Amino acid sequence: MKIHSMRQQYAKDSLDERTCPADPFIFFDQWFRQAVEQHAFEANACILSTANELRPSSRVVLLKEFSENGFVFFTNYDSRKANDLNSNPMASLLFFWPDLQRQVRVEGVVEKIPAAESDAYFSVRPVESQVSAIISPQSRIIPSKEWLIEQRDQFLREGKKTVRPNNWGGFALKPDYIEFWQGGQNRLHDRIVYEKTSDWTKKRLAP
Repeated sequence: MKIHSMRQQYAKDSLDERTCPADPFIFFDQWFRQAVEQHAFEANACILSTANELRPSSRVVLLKEFSENGFVFFTNYDSRKANDLNSNPMASLLFFWPDLQRQVRVEGVVEKIPAAESDAYFSVRPVESQVSAIISPQSRIIPSKEWLIEQRDQFLREGKKTVRPNNWGGFALKPDYIEFWQGGQNRLHDRIVYEKTSDWTKKRLAP
C-alpha cells in the first residue's frame, strides 16, 4: 500500500481572524453545534493527551460539558490518565471533525470537579454504564473478558445499589490555549489561536 500517495483536498470553509468571535468559548460552541447538526459520529469525542515522567500518553474520552469553567470529562480516578494528571496536571484535548475539515486543540490545567457534580452525572447514566464503572478495575490486568462479565453479572444478581464509587468522577480542563484549525486549499490551512493571560488574545498562525 502506497500511503504516501493518500491525500485529500480541503475546500469546505475558511477563517478570517477579523470576524472570528473574541470569546473562544462562543467560537467552540458554534463549531460544536455545527458538528452535531452535521451528525458527526460522537461529535463530543476528543483525544486527551497527558504526560508523566516525560512519557506522553493519549486516549479518546467523551466531553460531557464545557463552559468558561472548563471542558469536563469523566473517568476512573485509578486509571493511567488520572495517575498522569495527579503527577502532571497539564494536558490537552484534540477534537477532530473530518467531515467539516476542522480540528480544535485545547490546552491547560486539569482539576477534579466537585464530588456533588460527579454524583449528579453518575445518577443519570444508564444503569449498565453505572455498573461497568463500579466493577471495572480500569487499567489493571484482568484474567479474561469472561471474568469481567462475571463481575458484572454477580453485581446484578446481588441487587446492589448503583452508587458512584469514590474512584470514579469528573475532571475539568481549564484552558489557557485554544486553537481552531480549518482545512484550506493547497495546504494553506487556517489556524486561529486564543491565548489567555489576564484576558484572551487572538492571533493567526502559519499553517
